[in-house]
Amino acid sequence: MPTPLSRRLAAGGSGDAVHAFRRARRGFIAGERLDVSALAAQLGVDRTSLFRWLGNRDALLSELLWSLAEPTLDRIDAAVPERGGQRVVAVLTAFTDALISAPYFRAFLHREPVRALRLLTTAAGDVQRRLVATVESLLAEEEAAGRLAPPLPAHDLAYLLVRVAESFTFADLITGERPDTTRAAAALAHVMRTDLA
Repeated sequence: MPTPLSRRLAAGGSGDAVHAFRRARRGFIAGERLDVSALAAQLGVDRTSLFRWLGNRDALLSELLWSLAEPTLDRIDAAVPERGGQRVVAVLTAFTDALISAPYFRAFLHREPVRALRLLTTAAGDVQRRLVATVESLLAEEEAAGRLAPPLPAHDLAYLLVRVAESFTFADLITGERPDTTRAAAALAHVMRTDLA
């Protein structure tokens, strides 16, 4: 599900925009706070040019987060042997574990908890919308193959599964509890009415 920024980057548009995005992404992975003024200074441009290329800070952060999530989801999905509901549970469990384990991601959550939750779990960012669409696609593939009879419409079920995964991924910020992949897996399996073989 493309965004205006992802379309600009995919089209190659301005080489400057692609270069700026890659530099911001490298810094984010290194655990640095995304500072638009500092990024503009590093690139030798003004903030207005950077805004024109990449949009505002929230749009840039959302795109950075999805640019890291999407290949992670693809890699996980390619590696899981399960099919049917177990495939969906396995992919979301492994993705939850990847988020809980990624130092740069945890650093971002603890450095900017309010912004992180807003961008990751609400319509303010595009990450949740894209994740729900990805899970909906997994559900549709399994249903079309006759390996799954979803208990809810695919979109509703995908949204519910994503919210369940989020609740365990961001447990420390939401309830003060420790993020927990095992509990996430059990909850996801329960929603999907499948066993954790």
